[in-house]
Parts: sequence; C-alpha cells; structure tokens
Amino acid sequence: MMALTKMVGFVTTTDAEKAKAFYGDALGFTFVKDDGFALVFDAHGTMLRVAKAKEHKPVVGTILGWQVDDVHATIRELSARGVKFEQFGLPFMKQDELGMWEAPGDDQVAWFKDPDGNVLSISKHVK
Repeated sequence: MMALTKMVGFVTTTDAEKAKAFYGDALGFTFVKDDGFALVFDAHGTMLRVAKAKEHKPVVGTILGWQVDDVHATIRELSARGVKFEQFGLPFMKQDELGMWEAPGDDQVAWFKDPDGNVLSISKHVK
C-alpha cells in the first residue's frame, strides 16, 4: 500500500481577490500562483489550494486549523491584521474576551471565518 505523505489543504471561495488578501496578507501565507482553478499558497510547508467557485455554501464546523504556541498572542496578531474571532455564546463552551475556549484537558481553541464564511481555527494542544 502506498503511504500518504504530505497533506494538501482545500478551501473554496467565490471571491478570489478577497481570498488572496485574506490568506496572503491577513494570515501571512505565501502566495505561489493562480493556476486558473485555485489560488495556491504555501501555508508554512503545507500546500493550501483555495478553489474558485461560482457558488459556495460553507459547511458546519471547522474545516482548517493551525496549531500555535500561544493562542492569545496569535489572536492579537491576527486581530491587528483584520481577522475577526468568533464568540459563539454557548453556555457549555465559555470563551474569554478574545474568543479563546479552554477545553476540558486544557487544550485551547479560537475560531474565525474567512471571507466566504468557512470556519477556521487556531489551537494549542496539551501533549
């Protein structure tokens, strides 16, 4: 059986220019090319393909996430670049004022959306 080696991430957009600015400028990924079908980014060693579509309905739940060393510092940095973090207001999932949720077991997660409404996250996981 052939081994799976390197993951490629996929997300869909209906506005390539907004997506390019968001993934490139706000999230800081390196734009590689527009191949006509998708915008291709180097997301710190992982290929991210932002597929172009005429229509798109975001799925429920997180579709992409990144592990970070410090959730609060990353929230502040991304917020300064225009990223808006979600506050879900769920009684069983208390988030702090910046939008971070500390899960049972001490994992930390915060969510935000791209211009197409896709839910993305940053997290720090206890080992």
